[in-house]
Order: sequence, then C-alpha cells, then structure tokens
Amino acid sequence: MRRYAPSRPAVAGLAVALLGQRARRRWLHLIVGGALFMPFWMVGSVVVAMLFGAGGLFTGSLAVQFGAYAVGLPLVAVAALFPLARPMSVAAARALCGVPADRFADGPAQGREAKARTAGWFTLHLGAGALISGATLALPPFAVTVLALPFSPSLRESELGRLWGLDRPWWSWAAIPAGLLMLLALATVAAATGALLAREAPRLLGPSPADRLAAAERRAAEAESRNRLARELHDSVGHALSAVTLQAGAARRVLDGGEGADLVFVREALTAIEETTRRTVGELDWVLGLLRHDEDARDGAGAGSAPGPGPGLDALEALVRGAGPKVALTVSGDLAPVREALSREAYRIVQEGLTNAARHAGGEPVTVRLDARTEELEITMENPLPARPPVVRPNGGRGLRGIAERARLLGGTAEAGAADGVWRLVVRIPR
Repeated sequence: MRRYAPSRPAVAGLAVALLGQRARRRWLHLIVGGALFMPFWMVGSVVVAMLFGAGGLFTGSLAVQFGAYAVGLPLVAVAALFPLARPMSVAAARALCGVPADRFADGPAQGREAKARTAGWFTLHLGAGALISGATLALPPFAVTVLALPFSPSLRESELGRLWGLDRPWWSWAAIPAGLLMLLALATVAAATGALLAREAPRLLGPSPADRLAAAERRAAEAESRNRLARELHDSVGHALSAVTLQAGAARRVLDGGEGADLVFVREALTAIEETTRRTVGELDWVLGLLRHDEDARDGAGAGSAPGPGPGLDALEALVRGAGPKVALTVSGDLAPVREALSREAYRIVQEGLTNAARHAGGEPVTVRLDARTEELEITMENPLPARPPVVRPNGGRGLRGIAERARLLGGTAEAGAADGVWRLVVRIPR
C-alpha cells in the first residue's frame, strides 16, 4: 500500500497562511482589539458582580467572565457612535489587515447607515479580539506545559498538574501531539478570524454614498482651485512675456536705425518693460500666496491669512500703459462701485485680451473700451486685422477659453471673432 505525505510546497503554504507576515499582522490587529475591549470588560464585570454577587473583577468563574463579556459588547457598540471610532478603526485596519487603503472611508462616519456599519465593525473587532487575546494568553502556556509532561514526572505529580488533570497516565504518550494540536488550533483560529475581519473591513468601513459624494466634491473643489491658479498664471505671466517681447523687439528695431534712433521711444519701451516685469512679479507673488494658502487649508494647518484680492480695475491704466503706445483705453461710467470679484476678473480679461493682441495683431493699434453705465459691465477690445491674419483654431486658443470661463463663472458671456477687417472681443458681465 502506497503512502501519501504532504508535499513541501503544501506544508510551506500552510505555514505561511498560519504564521506568515500577513497572518501575524492580523493576529496583532486582533490583540489590539482585545486590549481595547478591556475597559468594557471591566465595566461588565462590575455590573455582573453587582447583579449576581460574583466574586469581583478577577474571579475564576467562566460564567462571570463570559457574563462580563456579554455586557461589554453593547457598550462597545454604543462607543462606536463617537466620531473618533471610524478614523481609529480605519487606521488600524489599514496598517494591519492587509486590505488596500483606497477601500476604506476617511473621516468620521456621517449618516445613520455609516454609523451602524462602524458600530458593527467596532463590535466585531473588539469582540473577536477579546476572545483571541484571551486564548493567546492562556493556551500557549498550557500547551507548553502539556508538551513537557513526558519529560518531567515532577510536573505530572505537582499541584498544578493535578489541577489541570495532567497526572493521568495516558498524558505520557498523548502529551506531545495534544500540545502541538493546541498550538496549531490557536494559529488556525487566529488566522481564520483575521481573514474574516479583512474580508468584512471594506464592507463595514468602506465609503458610504455620502462619503463618495463628499470625496467627489473635494476633488471638484481641488480641480477648480488648480484651474483657477492655472488661469491666473497663464494670464499674468503670459501677458508679461508677450508685452516685454513686443517692447524689446520695438526698441531693438529703433536702435538698429543707427545714429538717428529715437532714444525717447527706446527709453519709453524700457520703462514699460520695467513696469511690466515689476507688476508681474507682484502678481506672481499673489498667485503663489494663493497656492500656499490652499495647501495650508487642505493640510489643516490654518496658519497665515489669505492673500489680498489681487489686481483689479484700479490697476487697469498701468496695465494698458505697459502694453505699449498703440493701446488706447476708454472708460465710460464709474468703475468704483464694481464689486471686487468682477473688478479682479475684468482686469484679467483685459490682460488676456492684450496678450492675444500682442501675439496676433501684428503691431496694429488696440482699442480697449469699458462701459459701466448699465446693469452690465461691457468690455470691448478691437484691433485691425494684420496683413496676414493669424491662424485661428476652431475652438479658440487657451486664452480665449480662459476669458470665456471667467465670464461664465460670473454669469456673463464672451464673444470673439473677425468682422469687417477688425478683430473684436466683447465680454458682458452682470454688475
């Protein structure tokens, strides 16, 4: 008759499943649950002692021990309703259960259903952890004592051996397999319980519909913040580079004329370059301040105050002056009552319009008109089309899209296009 012995890979796989790193971490997770259960067990012991006249906290009666356990479980479920329960449980499960971190919810439980699931998990973790912790404390010493029986007659005849019933003759030959089976059973139960908790963790600690909605709102807010910063950087830095390039090119062409060069024009161009770069450095500092403030708010640091509102219509004349002598500004109505958000966005719209003109107008004069006499603030920018009209992309460039986004966020409209030999940008925003 042929005998079959378990193969080495099967034995190694069983050893990894019972005592591998993941199994040990889950076992530790259960022991943590048992440690957290201790205060509830002590309260339960007091309650049982008061009701049944038992012998105190550390009585040897199993009935009292399990009675205290039964009283402690409802108290655990009630404690799980506190806001700290889910973040603490998620942190422990992420570190020790071997479950992907993205399958857990973040923050305190919101809503009745999420709180009920958190209470179920907390009760399961601490209840199972208490049983496994108790077995871990009690069973290994007993198993080691049993394993030593065949080699120690004095141990078999001792008071402890008689108390545990280890003085019977049959223990001499059954002690070693019995002790090994006890340790194997403990490891098996701990591994199975840890696997059960790992399987239930995403279901009980995973995100609820309210958590998913809150996460989606956070992602949308972060995307909007990034888009806003991208628009600010694009408008301020892009305008500065275009204006400086235009002024520097004009000054170089004048200087190339030799001794009859118009030094006054060159001086004005260099002054415009200086003003533009100085203003842009300030705007760049403002945008970076926004970025740092958003990061501090996201990290919960709460340090520092938000940067100021940024440039508005009060800085419009400096913006136009830095764009060159061929830019004319006309203002109709009073811009002082214009609200802060509209003033800031109108400044950026004019800035981006001037940037587009510097890139595509071919040095033609640019007219900027602001009309604040009605319920809408109307911004109109015009320049004659150059001899070689620029290539216009079907949906406009990034600058025109940015202008349209700014206007739309404030409930307005933006139109841009060529007509009768003139490129015209018209933006209307409710005041």
